Amino acid sequence: MLELITRFLRDEEGQGLAEYALILVLIAVVVIGALTILGDGIEGVFNKIGGKLRDLPEGE
Repeated sequence: MLELITRFLRDEEGQGLAEYALILVLIAVVVIGALTILGDGIEGVFNKIGGKLRDLPEGE
């Protein structure tokens, strides 16, 4: 039983996958935070672009 526990604690097979998952979670948190902070500014830019596109004459 002690040998099984020791082997389990030394097993590093899934360590790389766990590290990549943590990095992806960190990136997702940063992106969500940035979008939350910059959301109003980005919305304003898209609204300005949409307004200019609506003002274009049709057929051009």
